[in-house]
Amino acid sequence: MKRTAAPYLELHRSGGLRRKSEEALALLENCSLCPRKCGVNRLRVEEGFCRTGRYAKVASHSPHFGEESPLVGRGGSGTIFFSSCNLLCSFCQNYDISHLNIGTVTRPDDLSDMMVQLERSGCGNINFVTPSHVVPQILEALPRAIDKGLSVPLVYNTGSYDSIGTIRLMEGVIDIYMPDFKFWESLSCSSFMGAADYPEVAKEALKEMHRQTGDLMLDEEGMAVRGLLVRHLVMPGHVTGTGDIMNFISREISRDTYVNLMDQYRPCYRALTDPLIARRITRTEYEEALISAKQAGIHRLDGHNDIFKTPQ
Repeated sequence: MKRTAAPYLELHRSGGLRRKSEEALALLENCSLCPRKCGVNRLRVEEGFCRTGRYAKVASHSPHFGEESPLVGRGGSGTIFFSSCNLLCSFCQNYDISHLNIGTVTRPDDLSDMMVQLERSGCGNINFVTPSHVVPQILEALPRAIDKGLSVPLVYNTGSYDSIGTIRLMEGVIDIYMPDFKFWESLSCSSFMGAADYPEVAKEALKEMHRQTGDLMLDEEGMAVRGLLVRHLVMPGHVTGTGDIMNFISREISRDTYVNLMDQYRPCYRALTDPLIARRITRTEYEEALISAKQAGIHRLDGHNDIFKTPQ
């Protein structure tokens, strides 16, 4: 696919981006941005589950070369890691950012400068990492970033505990959705992240993301331009329900969904004392996850498309 101008540029020219920003900021007064629905007034610096008030906190911003190949290219993915989270998984590998809430309060002008700086450094996209609780702050900063020259695709890199209303606010803004689908069973969700409703929320969020952007499309250089890229972290003992998740993606989203089955799980934070997940996955567990994806009909698997080749 030939790369074209990001849709958010036209949305900005029409005034639609500012209207979305105003609507999103109004939600902070009685915060219902995510399914937690804490109801605090974040405009008055009250903090709910995400411990984030009127302005976002940013832990880091830099080119990242460890993302999926369609996001990296030559200059890396321009990641902006937001502090805290609306899930706070017990096994989080970035627990210093999420649980410990390390970061700097960042106002809209500074956030817009980060975006522009990353593009100018050669990044092929701006990758908002853990954005569910700071959508209004992103939308507030975007017009300023565009006025400063921002033009690359925007990536929404989320744990998928997102309200449909909030995701709909991002229609025409986000080019590439990159959600995790963490667990299939409510019991696992309660145990590991205190969100029993996560499976149903994630299903609806992925459907809406795909409705907005479709299957992942790449340009002539193999860089992602638009669409959905789903991540799933394989964990010990099949606690995540990988097979069910792959079947859902294939049957209810699209067989052409680009999926990354991640094998980098390592026990961190509270997982170190949880006997269910206090170890790395085995090679057999990961191979079984790959097989489940193949059996579900998934054929765009990051780094593993060779498993679909028919032996000669």
